[in-house]
Amino acid sequence: MRTDAPTPVRTIGILGAGKLGTTLARLALVADYRVLLAASGSAQRIALIAEVLAPGAEAVTAREAIDGADIVVLAVPLGKLGNVPLDALRGKIVIDAMNYWQPIDGTLEAFENATVPSSELVRDAIPGATVVKTINHMGYHELEGFTHDAGHPQRKALAVASDDPDAVRLVSEIVEDFGFDPVDAGTLADTWVLQPGGELFGVVVTRDEMERVLAAARQPA
Repeated sequence: MRTDAPTPVRTIGILGAGKLGTTLARLALVADYRVLLAASGSAQRIALIAEVLAPGAEAVTAREAIDGADIVVLAVPLGKLGNVPLDALRGKIVIDAMNYWQPIDGTLEAFENATVPSSELVRDAIPGATVVKTINHMGYHELEGFTHDAGHPQRKALAVASDDPDAVRLVSEIVEDFGFDPVDAGTLADTWVLQPGGELFGVVVTRDEMERVLAAARQPA
């Protein structure tokens, strides 16, 4: 699917005001993006979280975040996806930063016994949106602790995968601005390697190291 997104992205909507969501908000603010932060609570409650943990982020409702953003990040527990106004995401590029994590989500049968990566199920749950998988494979504390300027020898990599090459390019620019080297990880069907149990999940590596892991993962068994 092709999605015509504003270029360049200037406003990022983040759904989820937990540890990951607020970390991403801080990274985006440092990179001079406008940030709309939303969660399941009222905008007033989120305003206090934003003031303390992401000063400069604008606390809004989920629909306001979606409507006002050039790109939307899903940073909620996967089990809470049903609480998101998914219909409002039609026509949007959506970053899926979620993982199926049973201790937090409980047992979700669709994901527990899935024969496709979780990002494909997320895509199917959001008709009309373009889903990009990234960020999920690195912990929130590492996201903030391993940023470097472009060209730094210790700069780390974030994988970016989507069925839409234009969306990969757009999100890769955001990853660059956040302080990481983006690596094209293929389509959503290839994202087994990024989710829990995959070769890149929880691993912090450079671009060259990530490209080697991805190349090995693509080799036939």
